[in-house]
Amino acid sequence: MRLIQNMSTIAEFATPECPSNGNIKIAVIGGSGVGKTALVVRFLTRRFIGDYERNAGNLYSREVQVDGGEQVAIQVQDTPGVDLTGNGLSIPDHVTCSIQWADAVVLVYSVTDRHSFDLIGQLHQLVARAGRANVPPVILLANKADLLHMRRVDAEQGPLLAAALGCSFYEVSASEDYSQVHGAFHRLCCHMAKQQPTASMSSHTTSSGVAEKKGRSPLIPRPKSPNMQDLKRRFKQALSAKVRTVTSV
Repeated sequence: MRLIQNMSTIAEFATPECPSNGNIKIAVIGGSGVGKTALVVRFLTRRFIGDYERNAGNLYSREVQVDGGEQVAIQVQDTPGVDLTGNGLSIPDHVTCSIQWADAVVLVYSVTDRHSFDLIGQLHQLVARAGRANVPPVILLANKADLLHMRRVDAEQGPLLAAALGCSFYEVSASEDYSQVHGAFHRLCCHMAKQQPTASMSSHTTSSGVAEKKGRSPLIPRPKSPNMQDLKRRFKQALSAKVRTVTSV
């Protein structure tokens, strides 16, 4: 296994307009203290380390095996935490650059921190409005699922929010279960690896190739771009439907 922790800034690497040589670039975004670094290190090394220094936005590189046995190079950009202040979201410049740089985005909240969950809708909007031609695929991770006695976000709310945003959802524990964390990141890597040949051959697609592309449903759905009012409305509708179902039972 090859693992490189690169302390350089992402500006030294290829941008979305100038893709690197087959590298899959993933940005991990979320509030402070939700376990972003723990998740990245767990996925890349299988190890869990309980304490970390304040997140400085490290870039990690590794080769992973995807479906079919193919080895692909990935870069995972850890990012500083986003916070909500009296003036709105406090977004480090590194986070904005990471979103513009990435091929895919992992949004993270902690089930023990309601505040971090409430940030997700605004972070998703930030990804959707990053000024890129194509919105990158997004997955939503709920971390610290093992801390049942500290839970502040109901288990049903994560899937409902993910459905409203149009992205895949995983509830995981970086400390307790490597397989959950690996499964979420690995599925995203496999999806992105399948997308790369399609993107590079788009100018040479035949009519049969077009038909094949239309017939294939993506593993990771492309995120929607709802405004916050529409998102809140759909989220409340989903919660109301859930309540009615439980009541009827």
